[in-house]
Amino acid sequence: MNSERIWTRREVADGILQGDTLVILGDSLLRIPDSWLVKHPGGALAILHFVGRDAQNEIAAYHPEEALKRIRSFIVGKVESTELGWEPFIPPVQSGWIRKNGEWYQEARPLRLDGTIEPTPQSQILLVDKDIVGDASSVTPTMESLISSPPSLSRSEQWKQTREYDELHRRIKEQGLYATPFFTGYGPEVLRYTLLGLLAALTYYQRWYICSAIFLGGFWHQLTFTAHDLGHNGVTHSWVIDRLLGVFIADFLGGLSIGWWVDNHNIHHLVTNHPSHDPDIQHIPFFAISPHFLTSLWSSYYKRVMAFDAFSTYLIGAQHMLFYVVMSLARFNLYANSYSFLFKHARDRKDARGGKFVWWLEIACIALFWCWFGLLLKGIPTWRMRALYLLVSHVVPSPLHVQIVLSHFSRSTEDLGPFESFPHRQLRTTTDVKCDPSVEFLHGGLHLQVTHHLFPRLPRHNLKRASVLVKEFAAEHGLEYAEFGFVEGNAEVRGVLRSVAEQVGILMKVAKSEALESVAGNNM
Repeated sequence: MNSERIWTRREVADGILQGDTLVILGDSLLRIPDSWLVKHPGGALAILHFVGRDAQNEIAAYHPEEALKRIRSFIVGKVESTELGWEPFIPPVQSGWIRKNGEWYQEARPLRLDGTIEPTPQSQILLVDKDIVGDASSVTPTMESLISSPPSLSRSEQWKQTREYDELHRRIKEQGLYATPFFTGYGPEVLRYTLLGLLAALTYYQRWYICSAIFLGGFWHQLTFTAHDLGHNGVTHSWVIDRLLGVFIADFLGGLSIGWWVDNHNIHHLVTNHPSHDPDIQHIPFFAISPHFLTSLWSSYYKRVMAFDAFSTYLIGAQHMLFYVVMSLARFNLYANSYSFLFKHARDRKDARGGKFVWWLEIACIALFWCWFGLLLKGIPTWRMRALYLLVSHVVPSPLHVQIVLSHFSRSTEDLGPFESFPHRQLRTTTDVKCDPSVEFLHGGLHLQVTHHLFPRLPRHNLKRASVLVKEFAAEHGLEYAEFGFVEGNAEVRGVLRSVAEQVGILMKVAKSEALESVAGNNM
């Protein structure tokens, strides 16, 4: 392949429309083979969301040097760029188009909002069921469907941020912040895990079952932070070692799939807070953090309509009051997501390096988890106490789930289009949770979500030092580095939930009024 060939913008568009997976890396063009697309450890969607776009910041943030070498082997030429870099296309997947068996298939239709629900930028594209917005105008995406509306952002400023993010990343590396502090970072954590595990076992042996359940829940709560690091390949920085450790901690000790978490979490990081694409804010029927969800959006991750039906109306109308109740039971939802993911990928497991071996290892470790946890429950003398043990052990880790949503639920859910830079999107959609150093261990260091979103592979014990540089970057570019205290953050999130719930109430009143008018009209 001629890596010096110059591709025009039209040639890149034609290649995309013909089904090639073309991604821009600076001034280079990558053609991702279908064989690699289905094996990509981060999932196919992580690549598809950047077809026709410059992904140089995202690729640098998510891949170690070893992986970058492989990525460069996909270069098929250079692209025509302006002084402001590559002019991006809209990836077909973001307009509802996917490839099935070598052919285009429209799984959903784009719904461009014009301010009837709330003011949105012209580039905002949300997806809805393809059958509710009329007949499809074409059987394949067109050149017009790739062209974005004029950006609402300054192209020159976005391009400047893209380039200077590379400089910020270089400074992060130069300061040695990718070096994992095993002794000072994970040393105290391993002692904490061991202590919680021993206390859970000791109190269980003494038949202090509620105390045992509390300690076990605390054990799971703290282990989640290390499982998170392993999923990001941020501990040993070896995919094989981190994934095996991740399976042991997440699947065997926690009953959750590390494979599902990686697949889900990568998409969340790349299209943060997008109503149609980010699975971490798609919680219908329990929560809706934007009025957009009241239009029954399509989820490109879950491949289903997030139906705003009668049940959703009832729950979302009271979501600000049910928030902590739902969060307390969130771990059960993680089980459901984990097992549905493993079932879905029983035949086409996507891990490039682990393949079927990793899939079977996850299945075996989850089965072993339910064996040892089932034996714990069986050893408790009464059904009432067993139910309490199950409930308490699963509720205790819930502050972690609250912390996670605090970082995003109160932030923007607008889509500013493909011109938006990687650092601009992460700073706009993410916030830190401020806390006293004495209780940082309760947050596992992941209260610094802004910096984590900009540098996801960075060991979380180094996030505090890195956040100083990120704050300088934000100040230089006039960007908000959002921070809330835990109490303040909870108030912000509940305020957002209350606002959407009130709009649900208005919709219900309008519907009731229309129904009464219809009945009155029929009786005339």
